[in-house]
Amino acid sequence: MNGPLLEAENLRFRQGGRLVLDIPSISLSGGEALAVVGPNGAGKSSLVMCLSGLWTPQEGEIHFSGQKIGADLLAYRRQTAVVFQEPLLFDATVYENVAVGLRLRKIKDDELHHRVHAALRRFKIEKIAERGAKNLSGGEAKRAGLARAFACDPKIVFLDEPFSALDPPTREALLEDFQESLGDIGATALLVTHDLNEALRLCDRLFVMKAGRVVQSGPPEEVVNRPVDQFVASFVGMETLLKGVVTKSEDGLMEIEVCGSFFSAVGDADAGELVLFGVRPENVTLSLASTAKNTSARNNFSAKVTRVTNHGAVSKVEMDAGFPLCALVTSLSARDLCLAAGAEVIASVKTTSLHIIKS
Repeated sequence: MNGPLLEAENLRFRQGGRLVLDIPSISLSGGEALAVVGPNGAGKSSLVMCLSGLWTPQEGEIHFSGQKIGADLLAYRRQTAVVFQEPLLFDATVYENVAVGLRLRKIKDDELHHRVHAALRRFKIEKIAERGAKNLSGGEAKRAGLARAFACDPKIVFLDEPFSALDPPTREALLEDFQESLGDIGATALLVTHDLNEALRLCDRLFVMKAGRVVQSGPPEEVVNRPVDQFVASFVGMETLLKGVVTKSEDGLMEIEVCGSFFSAVGDADAGELVLFGVRPENVTLSLASTAKNTSARNNFSAKVTRVTNHGAVSKVEMDAGFPLCALVTSLSARDLCLAAGAEVIASVKTTSLHIIKS
């Protein structure tokens, strides 16, 4: 990655008298993919609209390649592309829809023809180039919208839920082609999505938004495993969140009491302090109480399964260990262990898998 390609400072946008965005700073480096997640109304789409130049924030500055965006807004927009959840295709052929951005940029016919066909091939829709937009399936329409954006060879592509409302096989194939295309042209991308797995798959950095603000940003693994607060922890799937009292603290290792059970965790809170901590479900391992063997994990708890929910390749196992606990195991393991409501298990968690959220 290169230096910052796009930077915004003190970005504030109001709509109907309400502060929709309040972003002290945000930047995108060349070739970087940044994903923005958050609940409905968090300001994700508003961020895309402001950074792409489609909306004008009441406060703040946006710089592209070191230059402030102002009177040259049109020149900036010609170097970007925006893809929405709905492809917004014209009543014309696929070819003409993909060509429209190039025509607006007054690209000569020979180059236009070459770039349109390259984009059609990239998104595997060259065989339907002469089909009317009204006769496209949902997946084909989304491919046409992406091809139109990539045909313009944008420096930055902004995407607002472009892969939603597709069946799983169609979505998976489109994600693969998009990811490959992004790498091929070296474009910078800002992706808004409700799907955390999609964000983790595509992004180099993850932003979590709430009420118009970025509450945490960083490498996806850091955000997912080390959330800064309870909101982020819940949003990124840290389903087990517990409050307890530190009973011992020595040499960076703490003992925390929760409902009469004791957890060993890495941290340095003082004895007697109340702490909130969490553990991701995939970091909880299970064994049957009747066949449990010694484990290297310091934290081992007897628990009763209260619910098992099948999610295809994985199953979510909810338990009562005197406190609520959640694990994510492969569905094959769930079958092998005969996991069902009422099953007695031993739940194990390594000390390093516990994350102290606040103290």
